[in-house]
Amino acid sequence: MKNKIKVFRAMHDLTQEALAQKLNVTRQTILAIEKGKYDPSLELAFKIARFFGVSVEEVFLYD
Repeated sequence: MKNKIKVFRAMHDLTQEALAQKLNVTRQTILAIEKGKYDPSLELAFKIARFFGVSVEEVFLYD
């Protein structure tokens, strides 16, 4: 699944590590999601969207 996490991170001036800490996951998890190698759980997807103050559909693109 494609996503815009990297774009939202840049807009909020966050590193992968900083975002991972705020979401209580590892940096490797953020990296894998950004590269499309791992699809987050529904709970984590909502947590990411809520953190950035946007809808899940704005962060994750179903292809």
